[in-house]
Amino acid sequence: MGARGVVNARPSLQGAGGRLGRLWDAYFAGVLLLTLAVVAVADAPGAGRLQAEAAVAVIAVLHLTFGRRLIATGTTGWRLVAYLAALLAAFEVALLGATPSSFVLFLLCPLMFLLLPPYPAIVLCVVVNAMPAVVVIQNEGVTSHVRIHFIPMAVGGALLSGGLGLWIHAVVRRSRERAELIEQLRDSRAEVARLSREAGVTAERTRLAGEIHDTLAQGFTSIITLLQAADTDLDKNPAAVRRRLDLAVRTARENLAESRAMVATLTPPALGAGTLDQALRGLVVRLREETGIEAEHDTEGAVRPLPTAVEVVLVRAAQELLTNVRRHAEASRVTLLLSYAERAVCLVVTDDGRGFDPGGPSGGFGLAGIRARAEQVNGALDIHVGPEGTRIRLEVPA
Repeated sequence: MGARGVVNARPSLQGAGGRLGRLWDAYFAGVLLLTLAVVAVADAPGAGRLQAEAAVAVIAVLHLTFGRRLIATGTTGWRLVAYLAALLAAFEVALLGATPSSFVLFLLCPLMFLLLPPYPAIVLCVVVNAMPAVVVIQNEGVTSHVRIHFIPMAVGGALLSGGLGLWIHAVVRRSRERAELIEQLRDSRAEVARLSREAGVTAERTRLAGEIHDTLAQGFTSIITLLQAADTDLDKNPAAVRRRLDLAVRTARENLAESRAMVATLTPPALGAGTLDQALRGLVVRLREETGIEAEHDTEGAVRPLPTAVEVVLVRAAQELLTNVRRHAEASRVTLLLSYAERAVCLVVTDDGRGFDPGGPSGGFGLAGIRARAEQVNGALDIHVGPEGTRIRLEVPA
């Protein structure tokens, strides 16, 4: 494998960020100054000290001109190889001038892990830790001093720097993985927020569609029915025409109030003007006046205030059920019962009409909307259709 293959084998700690760069610069300067101080007081010839100091200065220049950029940008290839070769050459020159220059090892070992993948960095750490011992052996031979001090130092330094480098590399790798996970989590949260907004928009559209169906559409249907009936009686029963026109005007006004309420708070005007019982009684009275059906209203149990959301569901359900009676049941009698239990309230609408198949296509007369509203307040809808008519019961916790 060539030099380019080695340095591109796996990402190193390069490009770790501006904060690491500043800390590394401070550490680099501190170690070089310490090395220069140690060399200055070392027991070495004057020329050797100057040679070592000059080589240390070259290492500093190499770092300022090339090293910092390589660490920051993650440059690989021949530039990195040339930089490392120049560093090792300068270190060798410093060691030949004064052995205490080996303090530069405190720079070179971590630098290998900053610039290289772990295993090439370990190889170079072994090489640079062996260099001081090799220089001393060249100068003095394999003496007891070398065997006791320099060879163990080379082995220990290689093991320590390699192990510490691998540990730091693993820590940084995990930190990068956590950063990636955090970024993925941030993206996921943004996606969830987007989907939530879309779901909220869809739910709001569905709710508004239900409001329009339960209020304005039913009111317009009543107005059309009343006007058609008035047109039929126009020539033969002026009093009935007048009564139907009055009902149509009243229904139109109620529809206008409903539309204004939808724009404002989406609370039924009947509730805003009175109690739940009064609102339901008004619906029954209007059905009786508009259709002639024998419609009755009754209340059981101890009447108590209910949450607005529950009252809205009950009123809308009553509107839809009475409209179904008007339009589809062909009934002659209908009863609306509001029953207060200890922990629930029940709305029961019973008619003697022709009934329908709850599971068939005719079972969709607004019942899906009633079920959806009931689910919003943890309610339940029960439908019973028999030969004697239809009984629909809506129970809501309250």
